[in-house]
Amino acid sequence: MSRRQVSSTRRFVDSGNFPFSGALHSKARSSPILSIALVVVGAILLIGYAYSGSGKFRGEAVSRIEGDYTCSLEVQRAIPFLKKAYGDSMHKVLHVGPDTCSVVSKLLKEEDTEAWGVEPYDIEDVEESCKSLVGKGIVRVADIKYPLPYKPKSFSLVIVSDALDYLSPKYLNKTLLELARVASDGLIIFAGTPGHQKAKVAELSKFGRPAKMRSSSWWIRFFDQSSLKENETGVKKFEQATSKSSYLPACQVFHLNPYH
Repeated sequence: MSRRQVSSTRRFVDSGNFPFSGALHSKARSSPILSIALVVVGAILLIGYAYSGSGKFRGEAVSRIEGDYTCSLEVQRAIPFLKKAYGDSMHKVLHVGPDTCSVVSKLLKEEDTEAWGVEPYDIEDVEESCKSLVGKGIVRVADIKYPLPYKPKSFSLVIVSDALDYLSPKYLNKTLLELARVASDGLIIFAGTPGHQKAKVAELSKFGRPAKMRSSSWWIRFFDQSSLKENETGVKKFEQATSKSSYLPACQVFHLNPYH
């Protein structure tokens, strides 16, 4: 289920546009030393290009948004900060969204945390670990446009990523209230940022429609119309947890109170 990224370095080399190739051909006979120097410089530039952004999270987040970055991946990176912000509320978590097996697996590695997942789309060509989670009933495949198969307040915290970006306003209101209904302490939404994430052809065939990246002002108005209030305590604690690190969310993160 994970999306495989094409290496920028590999694509650059395969295209035949290797840096300084023209210079090598034109200077090969007249200046062997210059040719060798150009090869060395080109190799250094390629190595620097391949590894740029891999040291700090902030640089990596920016580069991956331009490729195939997802908010489900962002959730995994945010887990340590969510644990600091929500404390005991992270003991029983439901994740809803694509690649939920990866998120649930990450959550289950955390101490004193139970986790479940809802995959809104058909699971194909998944790893054995994901099949195991589905077989145990930890992960379900369910259409979130319809009521969730859980009682009110079944989970202390509900985390949603990517899934809402693919819903039309026709279904979004009902789905959002359902997600808030099954949470006892809070609902956290990771939504795409306009102008960053872009739908691929494979996504269109899987999700049925391109993702709609909505602005923060649009979401705030929608939450207000749905009578969902911001979890001010959650927002404050999350900001405090992230303030002492280089972490910078690559997706929009909204903290909401449950709906009861």
